[in-house]
Amino acid sequence: MLFRIDPASDEPLYTQLVAQVRTAIAHGDLRAGERLPSARDLAASLEINLHTVLHAYQELRDGGLIELRRGRGAVVTEHAAPDLDELHTAVGALAATARRLRVSPETVTALVKEALR
Repeated sequence: MLFRIDPASDEPLYTQLVAQVRTAIAHGDLRAGERLPSARDLAASLEINLHTVLHAYQELRDGGLIELRRGRGAVVTEHAAPDLDELHTAVGALAATARRLRVSPETVTALVKEALR
C-alpha cells in the first residue's frame, strides 16, 4: 500500500495516516492478517518523524483495527473489515443524489457527520 501525506495540510500527519489505513481497510485494499510497513520504514519513506507513525499506529490499535505484535509489526485485525457492501451502495446513492442536487462535498460531509452523532 502506498501512503501519502500532505505536510501543508491543516490535518495532523498522524491523522492523515490513520485515515488512509481506515479507508484502505474499508475498501478491502488491506485485509485481515496483512502487515503494515514497519513504523521505522514508513517514517523513512515519508520523511517524517518515527513518533508520528507510532502515534498513528497506536490510534489504529486503540480503535481495534490493527494489532501491534512484537517481531511482526502492525497487522490488520480479523474484525477490522466488516462487510460494507450495503454501506458502499448507500454512499454511492448519496453521492449521486448530491451531484444531482449540486450539493458541495463539504456540505455532504457535514450532513453525514451530523447524522452520525
